[in-house]
Amino acid sequence: MEHKLLLLTSDNPKYRQLLDSCHLPQLTLLDDDPSSILSANIWLAEPPLAAPLVGHAQQLTWMQSTYAGVDPLVKPRLRRDYQLTNIKGIFGPLMSEYLFGYLLAHQRQHKQYQSQQADKIWRPSSFKTLQGQKLLLLGTGNIAKHIAHTGKHFGMQVTGINRGAKPTTGFDKVDTLANLPSHIAQADAIAAILPSTPDTRGILDSQMLSMIKNEAILFNLGRGDVLDLDALYQQLLQRPKQQAILDVFNQEPLPANHPIWSLSNATITPHIAAPSRPEQVVEIFAANYHHFIKGQALSHLVNFERGY
Repeated sequence: MEHKLLLLTSDNPKYRQLLDSCHLPQLTLLDDDPSSILSANIWLAEPPLAAPLVGHAQQLTWMQSTYAGVDPLVKPRLRRDYQLTNIKGIFGPLMSEYLFGYLLAHQRQHKQYQSQQADKIWRPSSFKTLQGQKLLLLGTGNIAKHIAHTGKHFGMQVTGINRGAKPTTGFDKVDTLANLPSHIAQADAIAAILPSTPDTRGILDSQMLSMIKNEAILFNLGRGDVLDLDALYQQLLQRPKQQAILDVFNQEPLPANHPIWSLSNATITPHIAAPSRPEQVVEIFAANYHHFIKGQALSHLVNFERGY
């Protein structure tokens, strides 16, 4: 059976080149004509580009997302009569580099020494070690596991939070969201790597944020809607020794008029903590395509109800 593939990405020429080199059997790459939306039974797509068009697809049976997050495609009113797969297994090392790059720079007071260098000041000061510090990871999936492993390498005590407190390799302890307050109050570093679900949206509200220690550092790396950004802004104003490293937001780009831009104890990055490369996406797509044509179960299937 011949299958027809529609590309909906910001770099279709690159994806087309990579797919051509894979020589996937029984697969025709359609052009960018709008009629391809109607005839393609497979989509390789970025969720924000696919969501407005998926309702018009007449032959769609499988969509491979180029992202890990598929929030635009799992909204209640959108169709769910096809298989949706996402990207997993490639972001752990990148996310770990991002988190520990900032965490170590903070612990070792890089900003202070850069400032002293500008004034030619030789003034050693004490620093904190990660050894023995408590790292709290909201989420225990593939990314969190990699971060947990790196944290253990530095001698940290690592606690994970998931839906059912399911024991997970690499964590000293795993608990549920219901018990988050007792853990967040003790943590030295907190990283939210949660999917967007009814249980996680807004979990880091003003009440939860108020429990964080005055000198702790908070990372939001998963979904913007788990965090009340306005509440965080107010808290960072009141607690200048607290730090926040933020890579994901409810609205992206983050509006220029949001006051959190101006805070010295907040670091804003433009959703770049762990970008996927087309080569990695195509490798995952090609493996899944071979499963697809053999009638086998696809890897990284998304549960529409859970949203991940």
